[in-house]
Amino acid sequence: MPPTKTTASGDLLAQVAGERQTGALVVHGHPGGAVYVFEGRVIYAESPAAPGVGELLTSSGRLAGRTWQNALDLGTSTARVGRLLVEQGHLTQGELELCVLGATYDAAYFALSTASAPIDFLPAATHWLGPVVHIDTVAVLRECRRRVTLLDDIFPNPRIDVAPVIPVARPPRERVTITSPQWELLVHADGQRTPADLALLLGRAGYATIQELRRLAAAGLIELPEVRTAESHDFVRLPQHRADVAPVARPAPPPPAEKPPVPVNPGPPPELPPPAPPPSPPGESNIGPNRLPRLARRKPGAKLPKELAMENPPAHQAADEVLLKRIRTALRALR
Repeated sequence: MPPTKTTASGDLLAQVAGERQTGALVVHGHPGGAVYVFEGRVIYAESPAAPGVGELLTSSGRLAGRTWQNALDLGTSTARVGRLLVEQGHLTQGELELCVLGATYDAAYFALSTASAPIDFLPAATHWLGPVVHIDTVAVLRECRRRVTLLDDIFPNPRIDVAPVIPVARPPRERVTITSPQWELLVHADGQRTPADLALLLGRAGYATIQELRRLAAAGLIELPEVRTAESHDFVRLPQHRADVAPVARPAPPPPAEKPPVPVNPGPPPELPPPAPPPSPPGESNIGPNRLPRLARRKPGAKLPKELAMENPPAHQAADEVLLKRIRTALRALR
């Protein structure tokens, strides 16, 4: 079989099942996915748009995160993760099969409902979970067609299945009745989470989440995703300059004028001024009009010279007795 084909994934899966081959059918594109077959029967399917077995078990609280991680570490290389969970008593065989069936049908809907996509078939490829269930290929394809028809009957817009969920700013009617699952989806939809993100966050199956979102779209409670146009890879052309507004060819600036040469006079070198004397210590400079008078040395306790001492010092004026009496009377009145 050629390594890559662009055809309907359902037709290629039916061909692989008719030849009873073992391997993985990898569907590229958006959202894409992979379907694992063992001797022509489907044993598992996965897709980026649908939660896997591990996400369903841990998000719902059925298994602790460390328990699931321990099973992955021990059984991934030998493709017996599911068998280890049953042997260690974390899950029963019925619980594991039910979870694998739900995850397989959810992922198969996204991987096989595409009309045409690039597909690779990897012979002898096995999934790390191991063969837990064996589903007839005809049953898987029939269930995918049934789900597509059911969703189209609710609201025919497949872009809702993969686009971010954006609640409307104002309901279209005065009274709106919604179910508990729909209320949880509206509360956790922040305009960035896709249906797969909401299913993983709430621990629900991917198809059940899409069903509720289609019903919310039919009721006008979420925004419809816009159709994206094909991305263009053309180069961006910058606007050309207009000659009358901003001419491209500008005149060159004139060269700078040459300065006349400085005449050199070969005369005697100029005399340098004499060096300034070093500053004298404070109190020893008596040069200038603002010099301080030099005081004669005197013994401790001696009187000042007459020219510096005041002959008639101002006498201390006595306090006003009348003012003091008034202050004393006012203080007594405040007691």
